[in-house]
Amino acid sequence: MSLESHVIQALKTLYDPLTQQDIITGGVIQGLQVKDSGDVSFVLEINSQYMNEGIKLKERAEILLKKIPRVNNIQIVLTSQKKQSTPGFLKKAIPHIEHILVIGSGKGGVGKSTTAVNLACALQTQGLKVGILDGDVYGPSLPRLLGLKEKPTSDDGKIINPVNAYGLKCMSMGLMLSEKMPAIWRGPMVQSAIQQMLHQVKWGNLDVLLIDLPPGTGDVQLTLAQTLALTGAIIVSTPQDLALIDARKALEMFLKMDVPVLGLVENMSFFLCPHCDKRSEIFEHGGVHKEALSLNLPFLAEIPLHLSIRESSERGIPLVQASPNSEEASIYRILAKRTMATISKTNNPQYK
Repeated sequence: MSLESHVIQALKTLYDPLTQQDIITGGVIQGLQVKDSGDVSFVLEINSQYMNEGIKLKERAEILLKKIPRVNNIQIVLTSQKKQSTPGFLKKAIPHIEHILVIGSGKGGVGKSTTAVNLACALQTQGLKVGILDGDVYGPSLPRLLGLKEKPTSDDGKIINPVNAYGLKCMSMGLMLSEKMPAIWRGPMVQSAIQQMLHQVKWGNLDVLLIDLPPGTGDVQLTLAQTLALTGAIIVSTPQDLALIDARKALEMFLKMDVPVLGLVENMSFFLCPHCDKRSEIFEHGGVHKEALSLNLPFLAEIPLHLSIRESSERGIPLVQASPNSEEASIYRILAKRTMATISKTNNPQYK
């Protein structure tokens, strides 16, 4: 067992006095770092109502960590906030939405958003009512990928009407800000915007709401995992090691936040020449599949790097809509079927 795993295992025996979840799963520990030198550091974020218990919790954590071989230096910073932590069973649902799925990646540039919009269209071909929310406030891509230019409206000045594209109900900060206007916002403003787009939008009856997350493991991901009743997460990565390292971090975050990981998708899995149909493995191949097998998680699809996917995205027409009979569109439909099949299983796969 690695030193980091040993540390995490020890800390998971301690519980948040407010939620009664272990302090890893409950998100009480922030910024955990375990170095090969034996240095361990993290922030212990305690509700200010339980500050005395927080001090005791810090002391217990130090005692536990000192018992672990190879741990040399321990630095624990105790902070307090007046907050209402949300146990898993109190996470909010959105009325009339059956499933909420998040599409994540560890890093940008892996084609996560293109995958998300085509998955949304593919789910719709199964007769499902589908919505898609652009969770990337700083770099929204949904308007461009779906060719959206109209601004959202409101009937009462409070509840926003989503914009329709190809039968999908859509919402993005990119629909409310100019494409050239940056969102120069701090974390609390971003979290507020996400909550507004979730709970103050007239989504209506949906079978599936897809949330296209920003890259990484930041404020948006934590806010959704802690406050929203998520059906599960799908992780998108390209096959090379550099992308997989970051994808693993995203996966670990969801599991620590008690969000089921429905499976992994390998995007840009291989290149198909549009002239000779010759296959070239530009970014290596099969890395995501191997990762899924090692983690005992479903491997949902391998999507090629193909000119038609890029061209349709630039035109604002998802490939599933632009070329429904193409081989690439059929891959997205298979991804949709596997996603729903994974959801329907009563024994969701567990990460080990």
